[in-house]
Amino acid sequence: MVEKNSEEDAGSARWVLACELSRLRESSGRSLAQLSDEAKYDRTYLHRLETGERLSKLPVMETLDRIYGTSGLLVRLWGLARLDAFKDKYREFMKLEAKAMILHAYVATIPGLLQTEDFARVMLSSAPTPISTDELEENVAARMGRQELLHRNPPLTVRIILDEAALRRPAPDAKVWYDQLTRILEAAESPHVTIQVLPFSAGLHGLMEGSLSLLWMADGSSVAYLEGNKSGDLIEEPAEVAQYRLAYDRLRDAALTPHDSAVFMRQLAEDSRP
Repeated sequence: MVEKNSEEDAGSARWVLACELSRLRESSGRSLAQLSDEAKYDRTYLHRLETGERLSKLPVMETLDRIYGTSGLLVRLWGLARLDAFKDKYREFMKLEAKAMILHAYVATIPGLLQTEDFARVMLSSAPTPISTDELEENVAARMGRQELLHRNPPLTVRIILDEAALRRPAPDAKVWYDQLTRILEAAESPHVTIQVLPFSAGLHGLMEGSLSLLWMADGSSVAYLEGNKSGDLIEEPAEVAQYRLAYDRLRDAALTPHDSAVFMRQLAEDSRP
């Protein structure tokens, strides 16, 4: 059975998911060893999911939903549980993001939505504060899970302005970097994803000290999320959101066209081929 570590744990979606995983296995009459054989996942790993020590990746939940016949319940609980891995302000933004129809973003680093798993692992492990292997893998899983936004139905319409600086700071491993550039190019070929590069030649601009995300909902309302190195601010006041929309439009006008951006990134990838 799952043992809660605190009252806060007991109220979290992650704890609810862990309890449900444990309950379903026990109700099915399976041992951990039997479930491991059937699901093709390590027994210790499955145990840690049931105790809430680890947060799984989406394919694991899909497999367990199939085994238990729970019609997507575990995937839905997992979607809530992975929000626990993010800071409060960003967690609120992600809840809105899940309901949004359109996302526009300016970023000075490779955004999580476009990262490969290997590149995400490098990025997250390079943080100033050391983290454990378990925490690193949990954060990678949460970041990869967010990419489901690009595959939902109907898909989220995405436009990303990627600062050239992000493309000039390669990962230490040449293959990881080449795969990452290839991933961005593949994403840009999607009919609902547009990627533009903001070249150094565009000069100084008002968003240099952070990243900006803009969301549009089905009812026409919009919000902005401004993120710095160690902080984030969710902006919902319409007049303030409008100002950030104008700032974003100016960057879009200064960026390379989607076609020229793809040519630029394709050359970088070719130059980086291991």
